[in-house]
Amino acid sequence: MKVGIYKEVQIDTSHRLLYYKGKCANLHGHRWKIEVWMEGEPDPETQILIDYSLIKQVINKYDHQIILNRDDPMVPRIQEFHPVITTPGEPTSELIAVLIRDDLYAICRELGIKATVPKIRVWESPTSCAELKE
Repeated sequence: MKVGIYKEVQIDTSHRLLYYKGKCANLHGHRWKIEVWMEGEPDPETQILIDYSLIKQVINKYDHQIILNRDDPMVPRIQEFHPVITTPGEPTSELIAVLIRDDLYAICRELGIKATVPKIRVWESPTSCAELKE
């Protein structure tokens, strides 16, 4: 039996886009809304595909963090005072969707959960989101 679940999580982070020409080149914050769809076979004993709190835990590693491109010259300076999550490229909503998907797949592999992530939406404002589909 295949089932699908949905989880929404909101987090607050700051980021900037190093190679962008415009306002987003400045360090700024967002209240991000992350929507995750997962599918797969639930555990035969519990009938749970994946615990909703586990999805939230994976996403919350980004909550109240500074997320910067690993090439950003601000990284070492900010790290003197606060941890920085670095990304392999610009920390856009598109890339954040990919990173969260990869984190979810890693935890599923680690725990033996047979689930896929067919869709993730990362909203960086009430009117703008990136959608990743498999």
